[in-house]
Amino acid sequence: MNQSANTTLRADLLTIAELIQPGEKVLDLGCGDGTLLKHLKDTRQIVGRGVELSEQGVLTCVRKGVSVRQGDLHEGLSDFPDQSFDTVILSYTIPYLNDPEFIVKEMLRVGRRAIVSFPNWGHWRCRLSLLLTGRIPVTPGLPQPWDTSPRARPLTVRDFGEFCEQHKIRITKEMYLQGARRIPVRRDKNLRATTAIFELA
Repeated sequence: MNQSANTTLRADLLTIAELIQPGEKVLDLGCGDGTLLKHLKDTRQIVGRGVELSEQGVLTCVRKGVSVRQGDLHEGLSDFPDQSFDTVILSYTIPYLNDPEFIVKEMLRVGRRAIVSFPNWGHWRCRLSLLLTGRIPVTPGLPQPWDTSPRARPLTVRDFGEFCEQHKIRITKEMYLQGARRIPVRRDKNLRATTAIFELA
């Protein structure tokens, strides 16, 4: 197994990669430049497919040999049959969705499981920054100021947990990172985690 690409992956993507079994069929929504899919192809021998909105991202995926379709997630995943993937990934994209419920349910329709990661605006540094500066904080994962990011809607670990409960989406695994380091799942996870990763079924 080739692990040489590990150093190029963002911390949440490395954690997600650990959840993927060799040979799985994986769909990566908002796959960007295809870094995760390329890593999974090289190290897990997966059959991968990406969906990406930006033309630049699609071109980069193609150059890497990653199978990708240009598309807007808000239009749904109707091109894909039910349960056609083992895992569907949505990494750092959920803050940009107009209708997260629709997309998460589409993920669970086309995949056996879904994995969602996002930067946690509930981290204590974000709370302190808002309290002391009166400005919307940036997170380590999405460090753009509010006026340059494309309509990101901040969410926290608690927000996502309540979202899943409200829409009867089952959380089967939860993992938290503080920077690149995994931290235990504890009651203060919303204060301590900079990044959250949820497995859904």
